[in-house]
Amino acid sequence: MTRILLDCDPGHDDAIALLLALASPEVELLGVTTVAGNQTLEKTTANAIRVLEFVGRDKIPVAAGADRPLVREQVVASNVHGETGLDGPDLPPPQAPPVEQHAVDFLAAKIREHDGAVTLVPTGPLTNVALLLALHPDARPERIVLMGGAIAEGNVTPAAEFNIWCDPEAAARVFGSGIDVTMIGLDVTHKALFTPAHAARLEGRVGGMVTELLRFYGEFHRKVYDFDGSPIHDAVALAHVVRPDLVETKHLNAEIDVESELCRGRTVVDVWRRSGREPNSHVGVEIDADGFLDLLVERLNALG
Repeated sequence: MTRILLDCDPGHDDAIALLLALASPEVELLGVTTVAGNQTLEKTTANAIRVLEFVGRDKIPVAAGADRPLVREQVVASNVHGETGLDGPDLPPPQAPPVEQHAVDFLAAKIREHDGAVTLVPTGPLTNVALLLALHPDARPERIVLMGGAIAEGNVTPAAEFNIWCDPEAAARVFGSGIDVTMIGLDVTHKALFTPAHAARLEGRVGGMVTELLRFYGEFHRKVYDFDGSPIHDAVALAHVVRPDLVETKHLNAEIDVESELCRGRTVVDVWRRSGREPNSHVGVEIDADGFLDLLVERLNALG
């Protein structure tokens, strides 16, 4: 069993990634940390707690982290995720507060507790992770599997994916950390759309809640991309930890553009190895879309 820490900014796809983690016996979820991204820190933290409470897993600790990027102005994605960050279902407000410990200190304590034998799964801006590396250099997870970036496309600008664009300085620190980093980007997540046909296979109370999430979330993807369904970006990163065979990766160099406004946050991936730089990340290039989507339906239904 793989011990994981989920660092997230719920967000519809973060919420579904959290549900997938809870439903997967291959992983042990040690805790959840939150960061500002899809919505403000107050809202993303509340959303993480709301999802856990909805499925009766409120004993899993939630720690709130960075409320803004390292040096940039904060930007939220209310156009994608709504004013609450989880618009769609009528989830009750959180009944409990997050733990008092800051997310960065919480992550460090959990990593030390398990002698580094932890996989960190960040699905939002990488601010908390960069702060962890700076403030607790001895608390290094053995692996980071993140959702973010892309080889050749963007979803917040033509050049950049949202999580990396929000805090490119943090991303640069993470990719340059020397830790085993896997990047699950838009190149694979956009190939695995959760369609109305998949939603029709969902069952039970959790299935109903996810269907409502996807009904709202899908509107953005229909309007912007003309997709008949939604990419569940963050759940792909979690699924790669659960089932590594679902995503094909290549060991490549990826650098983060922190200088240009036009290409701010672009993950410059050296696919053809032209830069002479050493590989620093495993980059997702292909996905078994049917396998991922079937796994997601199966596990969500298992939650009841």
